[in-house]
Amino acid sequence: MDLLRKKHFDPNQKTDNNLKKSLGPFDLTVLGIGAIIGTGVFVVTGTAAADNAGPALVISFVVAALVCILAALCYSELASTVTISGSAYAYSYAAFGEVFGWLMGWALVLEYGLAAASVASGWSAYVQGLLAGFNIHLPAALSGAFNAASGQIVDLPAVIIILLICLLLTRGAKETARFNAFMVFVKIAVILIFVIVGAFYVKPDNWTPFIPFGYSGILSGAALVFFAYIGFDAVATAAEEVKNPQRDLPIGIIASLLVCTLLYVIVVVVLTGMVPYTELSVADPVAFALRFVQQDFAAGLISLGAIAGITTVLLVLLFSQTRLLFAISRDGLLPRFLSKVDEKRQTPVRSTWMVGLVIALLCGFLPLDKLASLTNMGALFAFAIVSLGVIGLRKARPDLKRGFTVPWVPFLPLLSAGCCFLLMFQLDIWTWMGFILWMIVGLLIYLFYGYSHSELGENNPK
Repeated sequence: MDLLRKKHFDPNQKTDNNLKKSLGPFDLTVLGIGAIIGTGVFVVTGTAAADNAGPALVISFVVAALVCILAALCYSELASTVTISGSAYAYSYAAFGEVFGWLMGWALVLEYGLAAASVASGWSAYVQGLLAGFNIHLPAALSGAFNAASGQIVDLPAVIIILLICLLLTRGAKETARFNAFMVFVKIAVILIFVIVGAFYVKPDNWTPFIPFGYSGILSGAALVFFAYIGFDAVATAAEEVKNPQRDLPIGIIASLLVCTLLYVIVVVVLTGMVPYTELSVADPVAFALRFVQQDFAAGLISLGAIAGITTVLLVLLFSQTRLLFAISRDGLLPRFLSKVDEKRQTPVRSTWMVGLVIALLCGFLPLDKLASLTNMGALFAFAIVSLGVIGLRKARPDLKRGFTVPWVPFLPLLSAGCCFLLMFQLDIWTWMGFILWMIVGLLIYLFYGYSHSELGENNPK
């Protein structure tokens, strides 16, 4: 039983994909900002400040950003080397072998799926906040994930937006670079409105004590707000369309992370200065802070901008999830009906609706805090393995041409992986139990189905 059989490919093989190399550092930076800014800043900041780090959340964001930059450099090398579909799943398949590739793909299914569910929950909170401004209130039973104490049964708005986006995806909906740039402008404009208006209501007393939960709180806060940076890997996946990947990829990745970190830090400083951190355990903290100081009109603008921005992130996450399942299914590790493409619409309709229904159930009935923690666990695990993959692929395939190379190997990839594991250990025991259970289920699926149905095994029988 060869669990470590590797997926080999010819880097010089001609394909039908003739991608035009048209992206420069500015395009990549805008792409990164568009993919990163979403639920993390508009939703998770409140919970992280109230329960984990207090005003010191600004330090948590910097720590999380440094970890992301290390992982992003590793992503850049693999993205410019392994040009087959599947992203980190394909990297691990080529570097470590099939069982590790499968487990990476299974972790990404967790990350993308729960991230989409969490984003949908945040979208719902902002929609309900906006409706409340017009004195429109949903029945308690339809306003949030199951909570017997408050009478909530299902988060109906979250379920609806998931199903609507799935409908768009099955009809071949695509994002263009121009639309992405416009949405980035909307997101940044909304954040600047909050900062400018909120700055007049900052009370320095709210920053005392600055580190109420100690330094361990800063690390646990970093592990939680890591969610705010998920999406930077979208820059690395564009490697094939970059004019000068060796120069432009690290510029685009690092610049987008630096811009987002700066915006996040400013938002947290103003947010914790406007409202005592103990009051921020809400689903829409940015809009809540403006309502707290009775700036309802500005809060409405924030809600509109947040809804628009979060919608695009949700679209990207659902698209990524369906395409990941498509790639894994095409390799035979999941049932092949998931990689079946509709002849008329040229989209994987079946996998899209399956993903949509599962995620709709998750965001409809599971609380947001559980979703964010498990999402971070899956993302941190994926980034750690991608970092180690740089070392593994250099040993396994030194012949491959690399458009970008990580400096100081193996030190930097090991540091990146170590930082990811450090943040993973800041997450609570229930998150670890959920993640371990998920991986055990994944391993059983591979052993009892994936191994025997793998296209690699069928084409290369022992």
